[in-house]
Amino acid sequence: MRAITGLWRWRHNPLRRGTDLAEAWLCLAALLLVLVAGPVLGWLVGGVAQDALQRSVREQRESRHEVTATVVRELDRSPLDTDPETSAGRDLRSRVTADWTGPDGTAQHGTVLAALRSPHRGDHFTLWTDRHGRMAARPLDSATATTHAVLAGVGAALLTAGVVEAGRRLALWRMVRRRYARWDRAWDRAGPDWGRTGTGS
Repeated sequence: MRAITGLWRWRHNPLRRGTDLAEAWLCLAALLLVLVAGPVLGWLVGGVAQDALQRSVREQRESRHEVTATVVRELDRSPLDTDPETSAGRDLRSRVTADWTGPDGTAQHGTVLAALRSPHRGDHFTLWTDRHGRMAARPLDSATATTHAVLAGVGAALLTAGVVEAGRRLALWRMVRRRYARWDRAWDRAGPDWGRTGTGS
């Protein structure tokens, strides 16, 4: 980006080449795109993501219900689950067989993960179901949806900056290659005797 600072200096410099000025304008345009287009695009993407995610939050809150289940019996832990690191993360959840009543009044029975450290028959816990009583994931909460939308916006802004910078580098690379090609043609025109005494130079 040094070419940007040299933009003013190159205005009336007799040593200025056309490519020097073009490089400076290219860098300035890329900087303006990163500073303006990146945040605007990030804001737009974040806004669209926020609308979609908040709509999903509302739909999930309408279609999922928290019900109370009763432990019938605790299931044995898997013999393969002997790693202390993985089992420590699951200490607060146990696999149990449980009964619960769905929001539509139907009786349900099945194997679930209960938020109980050491469940016993008759213990109660809550779980999420759909409107027919079938198990469902916990609905997305509004704060998490907003966090995802912000991350989407930041990602879009960073992606825009990356694309602009990649385009600037590609354009600069092509300009330098054309400059070197012109130099090669100039050297070819000068001929192999350039600088020798008595060759008319």
